[in-house]
Amino acid sequence: MLNPIDIFNLMFENEDQLKIENLPIFKKGEEILELVFNICDLIPEEDEHLQMIKGLILEDAMQLTGKVVAAEGGDLYDLRMESAAIIRKAACDLMVQNHSLEMFGFEYVEYYTMIRNLIEEYRILFIEWVAGFDKSNYIVDRWGLFNPPGVGPFDSECDF
Repeated sequence: MLNPIDIFNLMFENEDQLKIENLPIFKKGEEILELVFNICDLIPEEDEHLQMIKGLILEDAMQLTGKVVAAEGGDLYDLRMESAAIIRKAACDLMVQNHSLEMFGFEYVEYYTMIRNLIEEYRILFIEWVAGFDKSNYIVDRWGLFNPPGVGPFDSECDF
């Protein structure tokens, strides 16, 4: 199975790859993913409940970098916002997984505080990153969720 970095390397040429790899939000996502891998290594293999939570945590952590790559590659406002929404959900889910780990008796749950702290740093970078999306480069989202301000789901493509 390819990890997000391998997929990223296959999708982008060196110049684009370096641009994305140097984004502060991407770097912070990698930092979170590395810490998540380290903490997940402490989860006992024989505990089915904790293994299930481990899978969820890993999936959410991988979204933080994978969806930045998708957003940067898509470049359209609506596609970037869709990726941003998925990132937000994954980060929020990561923030609360310590409760699940604690509930099922994970011995090292106190380490999860480090993940929560990094996610707070990531959140600030996320706000700055989303603010930089080009609102003039879009396709109308007919579902109405990811349109730039002032654009509705019934607007034509030629309004701006």
